[in-house]
Amino acid sequence: MSTEPTVVLVHGAFADSSSWNGVVENLRAQGYSVLAAANPLRGLASDAAYIASVLDTIEGPVVLAGHSYGGSVITVAAAGKANVTALVYIAAFIPAVGESALELTGKFPGSTLGPTTSPAEYPLPDGNSATELYIRQDEFPAQFAADVPAAVAATMAATQRPVALDALEQPATAAAWQSIPSYALLTTEDKNIPIQAQRFMAERAGSQVVEIAASHAVSVADPAAVSDLIALAAKK
Repeated sequence: MSTEPTVVLVHGAFADSSSWNGVVENLRAQGYSVLAAANPLRGLASDAAYIASVLDTIEGPVVLAGHSYGGSVITVAAAGKANVTALVYIAAFIPAVGESALELTGKFPGSTLGPTTSPAEYPLPDGNSATELYIRQDEFPAQFAADVPAAVAATMAATQRPVALDALEQPATAAAWQSIPSYALLTTEDKNIPIQAQRFMAERAGSQVVEIAASHAVSVADPAAVSDLIALAAKK
């Protein structure tokens, strides 16, 4: 069994695993095994259960990192997982039990995400339908990735993964940061999760904090800053 931690990366809403590409490259160059998991973005409970199942396939210690809504997912998924040695929150939600992503977004002023999103209906297996949200492509770069090259941001807009409204409304049923050391990269130019909200959550969790002037898409804009914090968590 390996004693070096495997890094598991969990993307958030309006993104996919390719948003971690630069981070993956940096961490692999440092010798880490890395897995960028596909977050279903359908509901917090089911998304966390899926990521928990991914963790069960990994031998040895795990450093678990989440971006944005992915922070909510790792907070629940890591509960009871003895092999998770650190949680790393990248411009992410760090909910307490009973809190939802939407509740935390609205706790402090500053998010401009709502007006840039549009709803769409999608079918459920039982024949009913539910609502998902996506960021309108023409507004995506400024809202999500203002410091990313324009061509890259446009591609991100076209390939974004919509998130179920239910996922953002469901409350967390566990808070793994209460028992697992945590680290948080806070993004001061974030238009999705206000910096005041990020600071509030990180301070409450007792996270080791790094702040940088970056947009919400910090894993694309500054993968070095993200991988540096993850590597720090992996070495503890």
